[in-house]
Amino acid sequence: MAKEPRLITRMNFTRKLVLASSSPRRQYLMRELGYSFKIEKPDVEEDFPHDLPVEHVAKYLASKKAEYFRLRMQDEILVTADTVVIINNKILNKPQDRAEAIAMLTELAGNTHHVMTGVCILSKEKEDSFEVTTRVTFKNLTRQDIESYIDQYNPFDKAGSYGAQDCLPAGMNPCSTEEINFLNSVHKSHLIRNTITPSQDNDGIVMIEKIDGSYFNVMGLPIHKVHEHLAKY
Repeated sequence: MAKEPRLITRMNFTRKLVLASSSPRRQYLMRELGYSFKIEKPDVEEDFPHDLPVEHVAKYLASKKAEYFRLRMQDEILVTADTVVIINNKILNKPQDRAEAIAMLTELAGNTHHVMTGVCILSKEKEDSFEVTTRVTFKNLTRQDIESYIDQYNPFDKAGSYGAQDCLPAGMNPCSTEEINFLNSVHKSHLIRNTITPSQDNDGIVMIEKIDGSYFNVMGLPIHKVHEHLAKY
């Protein structure tokens, strides 16, 4: 039987950890989990072959971002990631404008879609790539709901035109059982509490009805899996 990867209790390495992402949500999650890291941004086009199956795109782009740094790698460990929203076998990218954001949220409303995050962990010695998928079900939404959400949150830097943390029902704990067990095991249960929207603060538009799988994956980084794979280093 294969051994379970050991838990990293101090979240630090003797080698430098680099998070190659400009996403404030990924930076927040890694920081809150207790990792110390340097931030760098890969200068690559986020395009992919037109015949690449949609379920392979996130991991492909994460690896593409890592490849940008490969020749300059020394003793550091690099983490890259890419998140895509998939519905009806097509990818919803970041909206170019308000009209496209409205169209995306109209398509998501009342339906279930998949959020996939690909992660690549790279060192000079090896490359470790994986992906995580979460099913997200949206409530039925009116055109007014959609426009109000866009005007309030300006989700133009988010795939699918929404941020899960902005549109949860009050009191809902969106974390999966796996995430809850993981965060408790590394004494980071405050991250669970921080995901629950208090009723007095929930004056936004509630769009999400149900989440099946990793909530932090929908935010952009499945931290329990990142932690598990970093333990191999």
